[in-house]
Amino acid sequence: MRKLLTIVAATLISGSVLAGGLVTNNNQSAMFTRTQNRNASTGIDAVFYNPAGLTKLGNGFFASVNNQSIFQTQTVTNNYEYLSGAKPRTYIGDVKAPIYPGVYIVYNTGKLSFSAGFNPIGGGGGATYKTGVPSFESQAAELIPLLGAQGITATAYSADIYFKGSSIYFGYQANVAYKISDMLSIAVGGRLVTAKNTASGYMKNISINPNYPAFGANYNGTNMVLASAFFTSGAAFLNTLPAQATGAALQLQPAIDGGYGAVLLSNGGAIGMTPASIAGIQALLGARNLTPAEIGAETISHAQTDLNAAGPIYQAKSAGMTGYAAKTGDVVVDAEQTGMGFTPIISVNFTPVENLNISLKYEFQTKLNLKTKVIDGKNGGGIYIQDSVSIADLPAMLSLGVEFKPVEKLTLAGTFNYYFDKNVDYDGRKNVDIKMIDKNFLEFGLGAEYGINEKFRVSAGWLATITGVYSLNYNTDLGYSTNTNTIGAGFGYRINDMIDLNIGGQYTFYNTGSNALTRLKSFTETYAKKTWLVGIGLDFYFGK
Repeated sequence: MRKLLTIVAATLISGSVLAGGLVTNNNQSAMFTRTQNRNASTGIDAVFYNPAGLTKLGNGFFASVNNQSIFQTQTVTNNYEYLSGAKPRTYIGDVKAPIYPGVYIVYNTGKLSFSAGFNPIGGGGGATYKTGVPSFESQAAELIPLLGAQGITATAYSADIYFKGSSIYFGYQANVAYKISDMLSIAVGGRLVTAKNTASGYMKNISINPNYPAFGANYNGTNMVLASAFFTSGAAFLNTLPAQATGAALQLQPAIDGGYGAVLLSNGGAIGMTPASIAGIQALLGARNLTPAEIGAETISHAQTDLNAAGPIYQAKSAGMTGYAAKTGDVVVDAEQTGMGFTPIISVNFTPVENLNISLKYEFQTKLNLKTKVIDGKNGGGIYIQDSVSIADLPAMLSLGVEFKPVEKLTLAGTFNYYFDKNVDYDGRKNVDIKMIDKNFLEFGLGAEYGINEKFRVSAGWLATITGVYSLNYNTDLGYSTNTNTIGAGFGYRINDMIDLNIGGQYTFYNTGSNALTRLKSFTETYAKKTWLVGIGLDFYFGK
């Protein structure tokens, strides 16, 4: 169970909130929300999307303030046989990011453009799983068949499970662009990325209803009891059996000396053994893992041999019970991971004719290591290791954008993004090589904006992604990637010569993913999401 929560921490607190690649956010302005295609932007949000295109703004000082409120529901279904209730079971996780800012400033003078931006380049939300997920609950559910294999009957389980994780990767970007000619501009820049992941939660009060009174009168198959208490009692009881077995073997010696060693133990009453004595020895043999048929075939002589050899078996079973007691104890998590990286960025903007703009941008891979801090020095739950380091690189990205104005009032836009995920170690561990990525991630789309009049503009757009994850290893009940289609729409309104208002909304459709998995038995797990958001932004022009 401690291993389970390690998986939770590694998965839940990473990943993008919405548009973009596996861990990179690309929805960075209200204009993006309402058009879905901004790679060839020559507006203020080009600070992020197309730094070289900022020279098209003209001279002066510009600024933009944006916020998006993002809401996502993750749904996992699972038909694992040992989970309680009707199958398949459904589990839901909620991700919320009500504050998702984007701030940009630009100063243009002559052929030079200086710009800076701030936004959540990765993460940006918190996920809460109030009723757990299959990988949590299965740990408790599997106690039932595991106990059955040891001859201990239990029919029900329960556990208190809660986990909350948050992730935020802030990007602080600066660029310098140079206008070579009216047709061509270039830009260089960089982004400082600061990352912080937090994880808090617990798995408590794992309980079962074992029917095994030998470990205690309370274990009668009716009462729900703490699993750790049952296993602790079992370990203590089994530790008493080596001495009992040795004593019972000595009790059989007179019968063997009298020539009755070949008599079946079950017929011991014929030679003066009491029913209680016979039953006690048979119980000891049962605890040694002999089947009822094997016990029935035991002679007195062979029973003595088995009793004398039973001590190590009882001790091993006691150690196993002690191990189960530790594994089913309460686990509390309270930790954070932090790190910092840098992303070099280069871009080119090309305008071959007046009504056509083409952009090309390359963001280099961001090397990012996260260092773990256990918050209060003790509540890592045995999961987080103080000062341990994990890899959390952001992949390199190549972006292409096109904007075309067939007529004065209409702007058409196209986007293509290519994320170099195969170059990133997504398992997060330096000396481990787990196949997480099958091919690189693709993103592409089309959008349009139409000016109703000088002040009012409407827009809509579509954006699609093709994921490249190796589903069996990457997709889990706490984090998964499937192909998507997103639609967005909204409007822009020019309040005055200095201020533009942009409002938009979007909804993302996710393909359903699935995995055929095996624990104690094979089962199928499916993954689905739905995401919607609203965005609002104000763009300012303060003049020369």
